[in-house]
Amino acid sequence: MTESFASQPWLTMMTFAPLVGALFIMAARVVAKKDNDGAIVGAALEQLDRSAKIIALAFTVGTFAISLGVYALFDPSNGGFQLVEQYAWIGGGVSYKMGVDGISILFVLLTTFIMPICILASWDAIKNRVADYMIAFLVLETLMIGVFCALDLFLFYIFFEGSLIPMFLIIGVWGSKGTKAFAGFEMPSKVYAALKFFLYTLVGSLLLLIAMAWMYATAGTTDIVALQQFDFPVGAQKWLWFAFFASFAVKMPMWPVHTWLPDAHVQAPTAGSVVLAAILLKMGGYGFLRFSLPMFPDASMDFSPIVFALSIVAIIYTSLVALAQEDMKKLIAYSSVAHMGFVTMGIFTGTKQGIEGGLFQMLSHGFISGALFLCVGVVYDRMHTREIAAYGGLVHRMPLYAFLFLFFTLGNVGLPGTSGFVGEILAMTGAFKVNSWIAFFAAFGVILSAAYALRLYRQVIYGTIVNEALETIPDVDTRELGMLAVLMAFALYLGFNPGPALSVFSPSVDILMNNMGAALGSGL
Repeated sequence: MTESFASQPWLTMMTFAPLVGALFIMAARVVAKKDNDGAIVGAALEQLDRSAKIIALAFTVGTFAISLGVYALFDPSNGGFQLVEQYAWIGGGVSYKMGVDGISILFVLLTTFIMPICILASWDAIKNRVADYMIAFLVLETLMIGVFCALDLFLFYIFFEGSLIPMFLIIGVWGSKGTKAFAGFEMPSKVYAALKFFLYTLVGSLLLLIAMAWMYATAGTTDIVALQQFDFPVGAQKWLWFAFFASFAVKMPMWPVHTWLPDAHVQAPTAGSVVLAAILLKMGGYGFLRFSLPMFPDASMDFSPIVFALSIVAIIYTSLVALAQEDMKKLIAYSSVAHMGFVTMGIFTGTKQGIEGGLFQMLSHGFISGALFLCVGVVYDRMHTREIAAYGGLVHRMPLYAFLFLFFTLGNVGLPGTSGFVGEILAMTGAFKVNSWIAFFAAFGVILSAAYALRLYRQVIYGTIVNEALETIPDVDTRELGMLAVLMAFALYLGFNPGPALSVFSPSVDILMNNMGAALGSGL
């Protein structure tokens, strides 16, 4: 492979390839045949919808292929940033800079891998404004990839906050039916969930922007690599840490700013829930590792007990709340909050096992939680309800579905042999090195996860069929089987062979810990 080939702007091409797909769909809509009122109807609309699906699938698959090429050029033994691209942008130290390291490269791959699955999951489920829906997902993919590749502070902010807009539309436009009372008004439940999602992130976003402006004024650069080496005053670190924490904690989300997530999951279409759980939640954990720990190590050390406390509350409290849920999506949403508690707990231990455990848990959660939402989508598309009480006895009519659902349920619990086990055991090992009580309470959360997950499985899959509509419910089709089987394959592979993923994380984690230095010396 020639040096000139490796020096091509592969990250830029990968990041903006989905956006090109969105432009193709927009062009298809422009040339589509319209009636006298300028509306696309009938056969022309059907053709546009079909073209939009094909274009979206082709460009998401193509983006995944480019990401595999990027990974082929990536050297896992080098913990620094690679494939770096930098161009002058708006001057004053602000530049367009992209690059990946061991912490980000696997999340890039996870993003490009999940997106074709989201398009396939929407193939028959989305009936209205299909072209707009596909455009929203393609724009969202560009923004999410940009988050993991950006090496300029303000470029990161544009991608990070920009991703809220298509997700807001996906929930608010294509969400579930129903109404909800709010401030004396009746509004569609999906609009309520979208607004709650947007407003929760707004305060954190404003604090983040103020902190970034102060950092730029102080350090004279927005280069993330340079800022990681900059020695911010200890007093300022605490305020900066809080501003970044406010934004990333909402995104994960951490308790007590988690309440937007169950509403967003319940109202979002199946593919929206998949991308929300698999990718968008990971941006918070990624932000802690990219900014909070390396740039504000003293503050991270000082505030780590608070993070541990919030993480343990999230693990135990949201697990108990999950036990009381009667909506399948809401139960899995609370489960996600609990699992993200393991992530924050592991990251802020400052130990190699803890940080790598947090990273692995985020990667594993992308496969397992995404698959669980797909499983809910399978039966919702047939029955149009997510209420647990509406099901029961599905093993008699959907044996293949019962097997797939069982696997991902056990993976969510952290059964040895699945990827869920590896992340949790590493995070708890790191926590045990810091404080054994933290690990003890986290382990109690694992027991609770088994309680709510197995309760859900028992009520939906076993028992007798009471609902007559279930007597003719079909098992998973080829498309659904393909999506779930490939997610199962990765969850099994990482469960039995976590070494390849950990070997990618490890060099960059070593550099992160070295940069943190003496500030977290007691935890290393």
